[in-house]
Amino acid sequence: MIREICKDEAFLAQKAEPATPDDRSVAADLLETLEHHKDGCVGMAANMIGVNKRIIAFDNEGAYMVMFNPEIIKRADPYQAEEGCLSLTGTRPAKRWKSIKVRWQNEHFQERFKTFTGWTAQIIQHEIDHCEGIII
Repeated sequence: MIREICKDEAFLAQKAEPATPDDRSVAADLLETLEHHKDGCVGMAANMIGVNKRIIAFDNEGAYMVMFNPEIIKRADPYQAEEGCLSLTGTRPAKRWKSIKVRWQNEHFQERFKTFTGWTAQIIQHEIDHCEGIII
């Protein structure tokens, strides 16, 4: 189901609760909403659709990917970026890392690890900031 985009900064500033297997339908809605906004959006976190759970969905080099309970466990090569967001007006500066190693759970809640670089890494960092209640 395509959900409305949340623009309530007080809600977006809350740290997300851990996702559970019961939240798979939230991930499905998140993906459908992201696909609906594909012309102007490359990633979303569950709080952007009004659900305070630690779930992100993003364009991973042309294929959408969902992460439950993502966490950055290693960072390298910081840089300054300028980012926009469907939930927020305008663009804002953000410190990002060229390479990140992420630990997350897949749709079967199996733990996974992977290093992401470049644009994909930047998208993931933006969405994980949403999970942390960080408004860039």
